[in-house]
Amino acid sequence: MKKILITGFSGFVARHFLDYLFVHDLPYEVMGVDIKEPALTLSEYEGVCSVTFRRCNLLEQENVESIIREFRPDFILHLAAFSSVAYSWQHPEECFQNNTAVFLNLMGAVRKAELSHCRILSVGSSEEYGNVEKKDLPLREDMELRPVSPYAVARLSQEMMSKVYAKNFGVDIVLTRSFNHMGPYQDTRFVVPGFAKRILDLAESGKTEGVIETGDTTIIRDFVDVRDVVRAYYMLLMEGTPGEVYNICSGMGVALSEIIEELSDIIGVSVMGQVNPEFVRPDDNRAVIGSRDKILKDVGWKPEIPLRKTLEDLVNQMKK
Repeated sequence: MKKILITGFSGFVARHFLDYLFVHDLPYEVMGVDIKEPALTLSEYEGVCSVTFRRCNLLEQENVESIIREFRPDFILHLAAFSSVAYSWQHPEECFQNNTAVFLNLMGAVRKAELSHCRILSVGSSEEYGNVEKKDLPLREDMELRPVSPYAVARLSQEMMSKVYAKNFGVDIVLTRSFNHMGPYQDTRFVVPGFAKRILDLAESGKTEGVIETGDTTIIRDFVDVRDVVRAYYMLLMEGTPGEVYNICSGMGVALSEIIEELSDIIGVSVMGQVNPEFVRPDDNRAVIGSRDKILKDVGWKPEIPLRKTLEDLVNQMKK
């Protein structure tokens, strides 16, 4: 079996990546690393994948080197990050360290173990683009990057270091700028499951209408189902061009107010949003819509799951 190391293993994206391997009968030896235990049951994947877990703080260089040296992966899916923009405004130093320093530790361990055969997927964010004008949409990989949040600056730093390692050290790295993804098992700290939870709470209390607190719901985002995202990650690990960066996006913009309307219809509760100033981020990007032309051309990926299906599956999982 080829070996895949997955960092950030206890997050919801890793769970869906494992599901993708299992459903498509792709046999790999998988090692997951994270600072906290995963919620999933590893034995569920037996018969296709061999899955093990190691608790590790990726800021601890010696532990990272030990894992890389012992496991010797063929592929690394680097998901570990502080991925909340809101959290980064509250804790900018911690956010930067846990994104950039973690990545540097991982790259240092790969080089020290002399894993020239190992391909790494460095996952970045559409937040790197920053605030743009409507005339600049859709966002393309060759555009100027103007990050405006601590999280976005940390992600851009990771991307720039990835290119340094790819060009100057010969490390086999493929990069993404992943747009907002969502789906079952996503933490309610994130915007869409957060909306869903508040509306479900109203429904469970017997109400057919109500008010939920929100941030600015006029902002527009490009949403992708997490199951489409992990398919893109696998395809890039197999076929992406080293040193290149790829948008992972739907190519369509949806206002957060539209998301609330869809969730209200699915759950059966008429909802009005009430803006809480504490939920409004400083200098938030007004509209984020990406171009998926490059990834379509290079590896043939495009999203397949409609927004309504994503929201229905998210709500049904939360009900359970």
